[in-house]
Amino acid sequence: MPPELIIAIGLALLFDLLNGIHDSSNIVATMISSRAFRPETALGITALANFFGPFLFGVAVATTIGDEVVQGNVLNLNIIIACLVGAIFWNLATWFLGIPSSSSHALIGGMIGAVIVGAGTDAIRMQGVEKVVIALIASPLIGFIFGFLFTRLIYFLARGATPNINKFFKNSQLVTALGMAFSHGTNDAQKTMGVIALSLVIGGAISEFSVPTWVVAASASAIAVGTAIGGWRLIRTLGGRFYKIRPLHSFSTQLTSGFVILTASLLGLPVSTSQVVSSAIIGVGSSESVGKVRWSVAEEIVTAWLITIPASALISAGTYWLITFLEK
Repeated sequence: MPPELIIAIGLALLFDLLNGIHDSSNIVATMISSRAFRPETALGITALANFFGPFLFGVAVATTIGDEVVQGNVLNLNIIIACLVGAIFWNLATWFLGIPSSSSHALIGGMIGAVIVGAGTDAIRMQGVEKVVIALIASPLIGFIFGFLFTRLIYFLARGATPNINKFFKNSQLVTALGMAFSHGTNDAQKTMGVIALSLVIGGAISEFSVPTWVVAASASAIAVGTAIGGWRLIRTLGGRFYKIRPLHSFSTQLTSGFVILTASLLGLPVSTSQVVSSAIIGVGSSESVGKVRWSVAEEIVTAWLITIPASALISAGTYWLITFLEK
C-alpha cells in the first residue's frame, strides 16, 4: 500500500473512533439519566451492540457514501485525507465544547469541500448528494414526529396503570437501547467503511468498489472502542439539559431513534444519530407539554447543525490546499 493510502485508512478509523466517542452519549444519555443502568454498564452493552451491528444489516450506507456521492475515478488520496482531516477537526472542536453536532454532516461537508477544490464540481454526483442531504434533513423531523406520536400512544395504552409501570419502562430499556445501538453501529460505521473502500479503489488496492470483510471488522471495532470510551460532556447535554428524563421518556426516545436509524440503514440512507436522538427527545417531551422542553438548548444544537457542513467543507478545502502547497 502507498503511504497516502495507509494515512487515509488510519484517518478514517480515527474518525470512526471519534464518531463512537461523540455519539455514544446519544445512545446512553437517556438510559443513564433515567437511572435504568449505571454509566459503565450502559456504555459496555452499547459498545458490544455497536460492534456487531455492521455485520448484521449489510453495507447499503457504505455504498451510498463511497460510490454514489463522488466519482472515485477522478479523485486522489490527498482529497480523501483532506476530507477526513476536516471532519475530524470539527468533531474534536464540537466534542470539546460539548455540542452534539453531527459527525455525518462533518464527513459529508469535508468530502464536498475537498472534492470541489481537488477535482472540481464535476466530480460531485448531485443525485447522490441530494439523497444524502434529504435523509439528513428529513430524519430529525421524522424523529420528532415519531417521538411525539409514540409517547402519546404509550400514554394512551398505559392509561389507568399504577406507578409500578415505571419498572417496565426502566427494565425494557435494555431491549430498546440495544436496538438503538445496533442501528447506530450499522449506520455510522458504514460511513467509515464507504470512505475506506473508496480509498482502496483510488489507491489501486481493489479494482472496483466493494467493502472487504477486514474493513467491516476494523470499522466496527473502532466505533465500538469509541463508544466504550464515551462522551461525558455530551451525555450531560442530551441527558439533562432538555428536561428531567424519566424511564418512559428514555424508553420512547430509544424506541423512536432505533426505528428511524435502522430503517434508514436498510434503505442505504446515512443519517445523523445526534440529530435523530436530539429531535426524538424534544418530540417525547413536547408530547407532554411544549413548555417542558428547554428550547434554548435545542436552538444551540440546531445552530451547530446549520454550520457543520460549511465549516467542515472549508476546513477540508483549506487542508487540501495546504497539502498541495507543501508537495510543491
